[in-house]
Amino acid sequence: MTTHLAMSLPDLNLLHALDILLEEGSVVGAARRMHLSPPAMSRTLSRIRETLGDPVFVQAGRKLVPTPRALAMREQVRLAVEQARQVLTPGDGVDLKTLDRRFNVRANDIVVGLHSGRLLEAMAAEMPRAMLRFSPEEDDMDDEALRSGRIDLFISAARPLGPEIRIQPLFTTSFVGMARHDHPIFDEDITPERITRWGHIGVSRRGKFAGPIDNALESLGLRRHVALVVPTPSAALFALFNSDLLLALPSHLAQSALEAGMRLRQFDFPVPLETVVLTQAWHPRFQADPAHQWLRRTVRRICETY
Repeated sequence: MTTHLAMSLPDLNLLHALDILLEEGSVVGAARRMHLSPPAMSRTLSRIRETLGDPVFVQAGRKLVPTPRALAMREQVRLAVEQARQVLTPGDGVDLKTLDRRFNVRANDIVVGLHSGRLLEAMAAEMPRAMLRFSPEEDDMDDEALRSGRIDLFISAARPLGPEIRIQPLFTTSFVGMARHDHPIFDEDITPERITRWGHIGVSRRGKFAGPIDNALESLGLRRHVALVVPTPSAALFALFNSDLLLALPSHLAQSALEAGMRLRQFDFPVPLETVVLTQAWHPRFQADPAHQWLRRTVRRICETY
């Protein structure tokens, strides 16, 4: 019975290979990651196809594209591999320098724009075989993305999440105004009334035209014209150069833009706006994971020392 059971169990090495194939989308790329020859990787793909009863990848021109079943199981495969890795990794004495780990981090532009370089530098020194993938904020439920394993860490403005999700504050930022360096708004005192004389740029990944600034102006009997909406702060900054538009931006990003030599100028926004607390959040299954602990600790240290 024991022999029959062993023969009926699937080869779990195929799960790891499938995870890498789904991520790379290429036999050659997967072979490189697994330190195999392309023919050996092709044989592994054939075994996966036989096990699943599905082609997994089909030819589309010169590329391989995943089948609907492969797409449907992508997150499930990744989560299974991650859980297996945690089970089989000793709790103590983990050598981060030899650990092959991938982190999917959902983060807003403040964190990616300001801190990704320093985070990658720390990773290269302390966990050189790890890979970091930043994904943009999306419309799906962030706590559900953490539960399912689609993301390992969520960094954004503080917001309600599921009761089991672990949350840690990183830093607080406030909003300032930005305009091109020779904008006429700098010729006189900047008042709430004066900022309504020019068009504004709105930053919203969902395309929203109104927000806290409009509420603050409305309380003063004023209204601004949002002439342009872009999905990211970086796009908004470049839109300022040759226009009379104004932009409200988190002070951390504004300072970074000025330090990068952008010919822009900062001003105190003349209406009260609430400060924003940035947090990092993770699912409790990663609480004791050494690699994930390193990531959280490093993110917090970088944010605190900025």
